[in-house]
Amino acid sequence: MSFSYYGELCTEVYELTKPVGHSIGGDIEFYQQKLAACKGRILEVMVGSGRVMIPLLEAGLTVDGTDYSPEMLAVCRQHCEERGLQANLVQADLQQLSLSHQYEAIIIPCGSFLLIEDRQQSLDVLKRLYEHLQPGGRLILDLFLPDANFEVGSFAGTSTFHFPNGDLITMESKLVEADLFNQFKVSHLKYEKWRNGNLVQTELQRFAIRWYGLEEFKLVLESIGFSDVVVSADYVDGRQPSHAKQCYTFEAVRK
Repeated sequence: MSFSYYGELCTEVYELTKPVGHSIGGDIEFYQQKLAACKGRILEVMVGSGRVMIPLLEAGLTVDGTDYSPEMLAVCRQHCEERGLQANLVQADLQQLSLSHQYEAIIIPCGSFLLIEDRQQSLDVLKRLYEHLQPGGRLILDLFLPDANFEVGSFAGTSTFHFPNGDLITMESKLVEADLFNQFKVSHLKYEKWRNGNLVQTELQRFAIRWYGLEEFKLVLESIGFSDVVVSADYVDGRQPSHAKQCYTFEAVRK
């Protein structure tokens, strides 16, 4: 069986655990406050099923969305239609991103940028995003640091998700690569859907994260051409990072 990228079962679990409007640590409220004054277009990169984008649309902002996963985009599009929202959603590989607009702001919430496993590819994506910003436009994205487990072959356990129709999906996670020097970890996730005690669907996912140090990522952004880089912690504007378990939000401006 081949590996999927945010496939059907993963999307179902995502929908259950991170529904539209579900704020993680206050991130939706933070982004609403950060973007409230925007008069132009906003782009959410790695939009997923619309957890953050849809509340922004409902607040009257003009938000486009892009994602690599057709399954995620299909669900996001359905949510928008159900709410009577007009949304421009594009399936795209971020390294080849070429949209017809320049944006007043581009956002990547919830640490999704870390899913770009290859360092050079992540730099290429930042360059693409820089080009899609208006002069003076802002890039706002979240990062976090990994947990302390670097024991290859270790299982993180099995999680079970119960759905309203009686289906169960189990998810088993196994760490298969961990490279502290090169700053990435790779896990294999195995999803199994059960119905009336019978296994009806299986899905495998390769889940990789690449992390960055705070000062390192500031330098990365400045090397791309961004200026006025500021960092805040735990979705509190102006709160300085103080420990490794926080979420860090970077804000940077296209010159």
